[in-house]
Amino acid sequence: MATRLLRTNFIRRPYRFSALTPVGPPTVTASTAVVPEILSFGQQAPEPPLHHPKPNEAHHDIDLSDQARLFASVPTSDLLRSTAVLHAAAIGPMVDLGSWVMSSKLMDTAVTRGMVLGLVKGTFYDHFCAGEDADAAAERVRSVYEATGLKGMLVYGVEHADDAPSCDDNMQQFLRTIEAAKSLPTSHFSSVVVKITAICPISLLKRVSDLLRWEYKSPNFKLSWKLKSFPVFSDSSPLYHTNAEPEPLTAEEERELEAAHGRIQEICRKCQESNVPLLIDAEDTILQPAIDYMAYSSAIMFNADKDRPIVYNTIQAYLRDAGERLHLAVQEAEKENVPMGFKLVRGAYMSSEARLADSLGFKSPVHDTIQDTHACYNNCMTFLMEKASNGSGFGVVLATHNADSGRLASKKASDLGIDKQNGKIEFAQLYGMSDALSFGLKRAGFNVSKYMPFGPVETAIPYLLRRAYENRGMMATGANDRQLMRMELKRRLIAGIA
Repeated sequence: MATRLLRTNFIRRPYRFSALTPVGPPTVTASTAVVPEILSFGQQAPEPPLHHPKPNEAHHDIDLSDQARLFASVPTSDLLRSTAVLHAAAIGPMVDLGSWVMSSKLMDTAVTRGMVLGLVKGTFYDHFCAGEDADAAAERVRSVYEATGLKGMLVYGVEHADDAPSCDDNMQQFLRTIEAAKSLPTSHFSSVVVKITAICPISLLKRVSDLLRWEYKSPNFKLSWKLKSFPVFSDSSPLYHTNAEPEPLTAEEERELEAAHGRIQEICRKCQESNVPLLIDAEDTILQPAIDYMAYSSAIMFNADKDRPIVYNTIQAYLRDAGERLHLAVQEAEKENVPMGFKLVRGAYMSSEARLADSLGFKSPVHDTIQDTHACYNNCMTFLMEKASNGSGFGVVLATHNADSGRLASKKASDLGIDKQNGKIEFAQLYGMSDALSFGLKRAGFNVSKYMPFGPVETAIPYLLRRAYENRGMMATGANDRQLMRMELKRRLIAGIA
């Protein structure tokens, strides 16, 4: 069976935000609060004004003030399109309109459907997506690296599957993605990204998460199917999703779980053979225990006896328990002598997490303020950089659109004497966003990657619309990039006239 994600009307399906209400995401319940993470690198608060370094500032600072140098590799035509697209993406009603159009009867008529998809493909899709298949995406990675020196993370833009045939189809797509990455020079790409929700049915992930939570609550409760893993909870982890002892997995569910383990292991094995790092994306707290469990059990299998990790898990710093869970996982990895990779993000599900917790009578698992999230991110970042600098097998991907975090990491790398090119630490930003920060970090000597989703237009457009809903605050705070782009366009115009 082909994956259902190729249909635009899957926006209406269970576990998804509906796009039928243009004023914002619908009410979320305990059974529907699932939106896979993609645009989760930034923050939901306005950025400070552009930073202009003083002549005596330390060499580790990232210079984002010289737009001519930052955008030197960007053709004027691309700069014009980027400026226009980012301005449109920052307008809330534009997101609402796009969502309405994609769910309207306009998409039922071949002529209007073709017009809409053609318009979107030539603007938003081409700006935020790397191509319609793995080969096209690999070529985009190649061209971006050759033009800018920025690496690529290949991300097959599938979100979830509900049955075994769809999961198997998605696994094959992930394997083709690894092949495409393998075909590139190692200098051009950094990793591939997989979503566990695409290779294991969400209903099963929720069941496994419930059982893992109950096991944590009741130590005498044993799970016969459980593989060796690292801790996925801390004392401050949210456990309110499971308020009664769950039924054991049925024989059929155990077979489905074994098949899901088989899929992730086949993907990991392919990555190991190809020497391609694998980043496992995070989800919301309903599913995250199962995601962490599968990520860590895979890491134990495929990272052991390696100088550096193949499997990376994702930590979402906007969660109150993020720091504690990170420390516990690192402690266990060190105890077991297993190299471990971590991708550090802020998080993308603030609104849905808050609504779900409130509906169940609990406090949101997300930090109260954006400042608390920034502090948690920076503390986790510092901790991981210290681990990576001491000769251990830890790898760190700092996925952030926040310039202050970039500056802090640059200073920390200088203080620790970290070799910026040794591959243990890299930065990542979304393709089509925060280019000034990407270029600034690259000019400072770091490895920098762009998170590059790909897939058929009809798959990618609803995917990006949902990301825009959850992250319209971040889209609106890209003012620094837009300001720098306008300044550079003005400079080029004046230089051309002169």
